[in-house]
Amino acid sequence: MVLALCAALAAATAAGCRTLPSLGANGLLHPARHRLDASQRAAAPAVVYQADAIALAGWRFPATGPRRGTIVYLHGVADNRAGALGVAARFNPRGFDVVAYDSRAHGDSGGDVCTYGYYEKRDLQRVLDVLDKGPFILIGSSLGAAVALQTAAEDPRISAVVAAEAFSDLATVARERAPWFFTRGSIRRAFAIAERTGDFKIDEVSPAAAARRIAIPVLLLHGSRDGETPPIHSQRIFDALRGPRRLSIVDGAGHNQSLHASWPEIERWIDQVIAPLVSGARQVAFR
Repeated sequence: MVLALCAALAAATAAGCRTLPSLGANGLLHPARHRLDASQRAAAPAVVYQADAIALAGWRFPATGPRRGTIVYLHGVADNRAGALGVAARFNPRGFDVVAYDSRAHGDSGGDVCTYGYYEKRDLQRVLDVLDKGPFILIGSSLGAAVALQTAAEDPRISAVVAAEAFSDLATVARERAPWFFTRGSIRRAFAIAERTGDFKIDEVSPAAAARRIAIPVLLLHGSRDGETPPIHSQRIFDALRGPRRLSIVDGAGHNQSLHASWPEIERWIDQVIAPLVSGARQVAFR
């Protein structure tokens, strides 16, 4: 009886060792896809942005006031572009076109795999290719914040970034979010499976590393009670940034809450950033 039980436990353990990494890789690559409901989809005419062999479902809301620039809104993981409706209502009258799209493997867009910025930054660059003249300001939340920062390190067309609840690097945040029963070995094997399946390198997905190459103004926002991506992630990014920067820790806010709690601060900050871009004056420091 005891021998049989031990054998069963050994078999279950062996099966778990084989199954857990696959489950972990699947969870990393395939976040839940939430499509827009009918009322959201009818809120604005659809625009399709063509990335590399992937169609990105999006919107473009023209400015209703004297034009000052373009804001690109980038949503979080397992979300969609619906959050841009409020952004457009707020910033169109202030002179900004607002553009938003569902990230690859999200919402109504194509693609099956999320790579957390590895390919998404190139998607964003393809979107910028077809937009009107800037200045371009990126506003991103969580996944969108990570994509914004990684793209800003490479694309000189971007003038400023607002990044809420960004993770400092994918490997660290994935380990922190892994369930307690995932061992170091199973996480390591899950990463290897994810890299083979998604054809990307997890260690190269790092907003903190990208920050060392960013010289434009960046406003970082993070909730003090964020239990999914702790505020230390934004602190690491802040410490690495080369250009004008500000870090605002929003008291009492959890994950994906600091952006909505900070709109007045964001509006004032964007006004400060845009003014020298329009007038040609020297950029203001935001330390």
